[in-house]
Amino acid sequence: MNKAELVEKVATQAELSKRDAEAAVDAVLEVIEDTLVKGEEVKLSGFGAFAKKKRAAREGTNPATQQKIKIPASATVAFKVSKALKEKLN
Repeated sequence: MNKAELVEKVATQAELSKRDAEAAVDAVLEVIEDTLVKGEEVKLSGFGAFAKKKRAAREGTNPATQQKIKIPASATVAFKVSKALKEKLN
């Protein structure tokens, strides 16, 4: 499902116009993004939790040249599914 399909489903389920549904989806995503940038966790009960995660610097290999390269430390987002959602999926 892409963003346009998500907006359409939200509009249908919440009985909103597509414009209002898109504004709502954009607002939710922006709040999640801003919260993660601050280093805080976003917990959605019954769904899961998004958290900022640090990746340590490491050594890798360039597959084209087989030359060793240094991969710098970076930040990424981790998602941990809730127990309720995990049970629904299984």
